[in-house]
Formats: sequence, C-alpha cells, structure tokens
Amino acid sequence: MSGSIPQVGQPVARREDRRFLLGRGRYADNTAPDDALAVLFVRSPHAHARIVGIDREAALAAPGVVAIYTAEDTAADRLGHLPAIVEIKDEAGERHREPPHLPMPVGKVRHVGDIVAMIVAETLDQARDAAELLAIDYEELPAVVTVAQALAPGAPVLHEQAPGNLMCRWGKGDAAATDAAFARAAHVSRLSIRSPRQIVHYLETRAAWSTYDMGDDTVTLTLSSQGVQILHRLICEKILHVPKDKLRLVTQDVGGGFGPKFPLYAEAVLIAWATRKLSRSLRWSCERSELSVADTHARDLVASAELALDRDGRFLGLRVKAEANFGAYISMFAPTIPTTGLAKVISGLYRIPAIRIDFDCAFTNTVPVDAIRGAGKPETLFLLERLVDIAAHETGRTPADLRRLNLLKREDMPYASPGGYTYDASDCARLFEDALATADSAGFAARRAASEARGLRRGLGLSCHLHGTGGIADEHVVVQVEPDRLIARLGTQSQGQGHETVFSQLLSAALGVPMERIEISQGDSRTIPRGGGTGGSSSTIISGTTLKRAADVVIQRGRDLAAERLEAAASDIVFHDGTFEVVGTDRRIGLFELAVHNPFSGDAEFADRIDTFPTGVMVCEVEVDPETGVVRVDRLTAMADCGVVLNPRLMAGQMHGGMALGLGNGLMEQATYDEATGQLLSGTLMDYAMPRADNVPSFRIETMSTPSPNNFLGFKGVGELPTNGAPAAVANAVLDALRPLGVRHLDMPLTAHKIWQALNRRSGATPAG
Repeated sequence: MSGSIPQVGQPVARREDRRFLLGRGRYADNTAPDDALAVLFVRSPHAHARIVGIDREAALAAPGVVAIYTAEDTAADRLGHLPAIVEIKDEAGERHREPPHLPMPVGKVRHVGDIVAMIVAETLDQARDAAELLAIDYEELPAVVTVAQALAPGAPVLHEQAPGNLMCRWGKGDAAATDAAFARAAHVSRLSIRSPRQIVHYLETRAAWSTYDMGDDTVTLTLSSQGVQILHRLICEKILHVPKDKLRLVTQDVGGGFGPKFPLYAEAVLIAWATRKLSRSLRWSCERSELSVADTHARDLVASAELALDRDGRFLGLRVKAEANFGAYISMFAPTIPTTGLAKVISGLYRIPAIRIDFDCAFTNTVPVDAIRGAGKPETLFLLERLVDIAAHETGRTPADLRRLNLLKREDMPYASPGGYTYDASDCARLFEDALATADSAGFAARRAASEARGLRRGLGLSCHLHGTGGIADEHVVVQVEPDRLIARLGTQSQGQGHETVFSQLLSAALGVPMERIEISQGDSRTIPRGGGTGGSSSTIISGTTLKRAADVVIQRGRDLAAERLEAAASDIVFHDGTFEVVGTDRRIGLFELAVHNPFSGDAEFADRIDTFPTGVMVCEVEVDPETGVVRVDRLTAMADCGVVLNPRLMAGQMHGGMALGLGNGLMEQATYDEATGQLLSGTLMDYAMPRADNVPSFRIETMSTPSPNNFLGFKGVGELPTNGAPAAVANAVLDALRPLGVRHLDMPLTAHKIWQALNRRSGATPAG
C-alpha cells in the first residue's frame, strides 16, 4: 500500500485545512438550496412581558410572505418542551425545578430575545419587511437580572412552577468535617467574586436549512451543531412526537462550537416543524447581533470562599457559597455546569481535606446559560487561585511556597477529592517545578526592575489548574472496509478540533492503511444513529478508544475472511502493515484486496470511563501602565499533563486557542445587562470586547505525559484545560503588579478602566468583590 503510515504521537498536519483554505468547507449556511424559503424569527424586545395579542393580518398580506407562526400554532400542534438531559437535586433528594421551555412561549416572554413569531417568506428582505408590519401588543412587567434580585422577597416571578424564582438549592461535601477544620484553623482567608457572564462569538453563527421528501414524508434538517444524535432523539421523542425515521439531522463542517452549539434550540425545532407543514425547504442563519440574545451564555456566578490553614500553612478546609444565574429557562446541560462543574475542580491540585459547597440557583430575565469552554471551571479556579495568592500574602509566604506546601504528590494518585471526584493520575509537584523553570521565574526580579525603570509595574502570576472531562458516551463506531478505502463512522462531531486528522491517524496506525485512504464520517442521524456529540474535552477518549477497538474487530473479522481466501486456518493468519498472511509462507492478501471479494466491517461500543483529569500549571507575566491601567501580557508559559498525546501539533493548537480564550475571559469579556430593565448592553462586537492578536503573547507550551488509567489508551482531554487556567494566571499576575500599590483584588475582567479606577481611588484599594 502506497502512502505514509503515521504513528500515534507524530505531529501530522491537519487534513481538513486544505479544503477550508480553498473555500471548500461545507458550512450550513453555504450549502442551503437556492429555492429555500427564508425564515426570520421575531424576538421579544422586553425582558419580561405578557403577550396581550399578535395581529398578523397586515404582515401576512405583505409581498412574498408564505406563513407566519406564533405560539398559538405550536400549541395547537402540541409541540413539547425543550428538556434538560442532566439534573441536580437538593439535599432532600428533590430534582431541580424545570418549568416548560417551549419553542415559542405561550402568553409571556421572559428575556430579551424570546421568540414570539416565525416569518417565512420568499426572501429575507421580504421577511424583514413583514416583521415591521407584525403588530404585537405587550404588557411590560418588572424584570430581575441578578440572583439577589430574583430571590429577594416579593420579586417578580418568572414561572409559576418555580415559586420565588428558585431553581434549586444544591450542596455537596461534608459540612461537619469542614466546620471542624475551620474550628482548628490558625488562619482563615476570605474572598468574594462576581464572575462576568460571557457570550461566544464563533466565526460561524448558528444556521439551519431543511428539505422535505414527499415520497417518504421525511424532513432533513442540516444545521451547525456539536452533534446531531441527542438533538434528533429529543426533537422526535419529546417535542415533535414523530417517528425517528421521519426526521434526519445532518451536520457537516462547523465553524466553532465552544459549547453553545451543543444544546437544543427552538429555531431548529421550529424549522423542522414548519418544513413538514409547508412541504417546502427553509433556511435560517443567525445574525451577529441576534446571536447575543439567541445563543446560550455562561459563567454568571457570584461566589464567596473561605480557606482554612494551620500554623504551618497547610490547607485544612474550604467553604464556598455561590449563586448561579440560570437565565430564563433551563438549557440542555445547564443544571450541572456551575454546580458539579465547580465541585469537580474546586480543590485544584491541592490536598484540602474538607470541603463544603452550597449553591442558590435561580431563574432571571436573562438569556439561558449552558456550557462555554471550561463549563463552570474557569471561574471556579479563578476563585481558588486568587484565594491561594491572598492566603499566601496574609500568612507571610510567597504564592509559590504556599502552593509547594500543599500540592498533591504523585503517590497520592488516584486522589479522592472531598468534592466527590477521583483524580486519576498526575505528578503535580513536578508539573509545578517544571513550569517555574520553563518560565525562568528566577529571572523575574531582573525583568521587574527593567519594567519599573520604564515606569511600568510588572507582575508574575501562577495558576495550578485541572479539568474534569465529561460528555455523553453513547458511542458506537463502525469501520467499513471498502475495496478502495476505509470509512469510519463516529458519534462525535468536529467543530475545528481536527477530528479527520487525529482519528485517521489513529486508524492508520492500527490497520497499517495510509491516511489518505481513510474517510471519517460524522454528523448524520441516519447513517450514525448513536453518538453523544462533542463536549467536555472527551472526543479522543470516547471516539478514539472505541475506534481502536473497532479496528481490532476489523482485524478479527478480516482474519476469518482471509483464512477462506488463502485456504488456511484462521489461527495461522497474522496481520501487519495492512496485510493478512499465512505464517511461514508468502501467501498474503491485503485489506482492500480482501474487500473486493467481500466488503466487511468492524464495530465497537465505548467500553471505558469518560472521566479523566488533565492537569496544568501556568506562569504569566504582565506589565501594567499605572497611568492608564493598560495591561500587556508579556509571557504566558503552560505546562500541561494531557496523558498520551495522539498528535502534538493539534494538541498545541488546542492549547493556543484555549489560552487565548482564557485571556479574553480574564481581561476583557463581559456580557452586561441593565439591572433595572433586563436589556443587554453588550449585544454587539462594538460593546463586547474579545482578544485580538496584539493582546496575546507568543505562548510557551510544554507537556508531560501521565497516562490515565481510566481508558486503555491512556488519553486525557485537553481542549478546556488551558481555558480553565489562563484567567487565574493573568489575574494573579496583574494583582501581583498592583499589590504594592494597595490593590488587594479585582474581579474579572481586569480592564484598563477598572485598573485605572482602582489606582485612582483615595484609599488605593478596592473591595474584595
């Protein structure tokens, strides 16, 4: 067989990039049929209002308008609720409250952006003209934006099914043990934070288009998503109540996902529903300004933490009290994002014997929240790592020395954290020391002096962080052997991670087949009915391990077929380099040659554990201009333990992207609501800042490999790890620079304006949160 056979661990270049660079990517909005009708969703301009009435008459008479649908129509067809697929329970064992989240709300809107009508027209401009003629009568109601507002006595109630706007009171950890730890503490450090809400601005906004096959009464919906199988099941079983063979979901190339393209949205449901009603193709693409009120947000957390230390500086216990803002409805994965997301990593890389966590979770008149890269963990580690720095200074130690004293050791693994999770494998102490050495922390004093000579303040910040991989492991991989190629069908979904490359590389190494003769197929509910999509940094864990098992089955089944063709016993057949041969003879047959006579396949189901805990340490150096508050990130060094690395080049790409996103979290990104009206004040890129090239330094990335014992290939996830660590690292660096000037703490984002304000207050310091 001609072509290269890369091995696991080689830095193979991405296969998919050629077609992307040549403009041949197949993104949802680019592949819609020309004759598809345009769809426009009319959204509420109010955060909280009763819908008194909708007059469609003038809009329906407008040129080109085909149909206008409202909640009256969806209710008549009994469209169901968009459910969460995870849950949390309070201490009495009661499930979280989950009021109906209908495709179009009946009688009342609960956030700016709630869908009140769907206009279908020949062109988008005609749909826009019709929207101007649609007469909607609202009775505006008072809104609540923060958890404190929502849970206040007498607050306006969003849902009658959630009295007092309480979604759940959730707790975890041993309260008695934690109280006992604090009772014997020599010192307690405290910190309160408010983590800003964030919005993902992917290059490709969400989009969908549909076709209808009259012959078999089937709707095909092509959409930008992070996996079609879960969405397909929910739409068919819970919302449209149609047989699964009457709806097909397809996702092709995706221009960024980061979490918000995973949940089920009303737009996809409504397009699939209306397609069958009209027997016509439809298309919709979310506009950039629409995205901010249509796609799920994340990270809206208020939290206070207390860290107990003994006289020697060892950590004894940790208490966290938090308020999680879930927005107007419960999104698909939302219940566990701030809650168990925090619990997974709140002990960091440290031995903290006792931990107690308490959450108040509430509904507000804001866009629903769900996962964004990191899924509850960046804000958690910001809280912890800032608190460790504060504790170090309050007890007369350096941040590095206090961390050294409390870091987990290699022999502690596997480590059962008090948060209820078991960390699988890592050498935290070595990771820490290697990071400091790689970052040349010994030379920091000289660099600080050089900065001060130029009138700038230099700071160094540390972040010891980890990630707990997750996801849905309903994976069934099929590897089909054809005469000219292998086709691997997987239930995960690439959104830019390079799945075509890494999975081809893994299969090529397993079967001795050149990568160019391997096709990776994802994103089709008809040909790949099972799968959990991609989220939680687990694609390689789920699809990678299952793909290797399927490849082993290909060899087993191929051996039996080869024995027939070569007229030998199967026990005498060996396989290597893509060829079956009879031991001790020159009789052999290649994998593809065998398939000429009889195409065959191998398949496997996921058989390992999803959970792994990749770990990392970041060292960040910044310069702060005290005259303007402007921060320049000068150095950012990352040491990461990602287990067995399948492709170092793609791993580095994931690290780069995650670090850049984390710097945006720490320094500039913030979705801001008017707390009186519920209006989003940062709905466009004129108001929502994101990192640009000059905000990001040249990264230094090094890795070590401690294989995970939780899957047979030793993989760990990597995609979210750097996003978890970067906000804390840059924040600690900025606060290290400002501490001599009397600034104890600042919340994210650490903008120039916020820093300038802190430096120009008479007291020279800011409150702790």
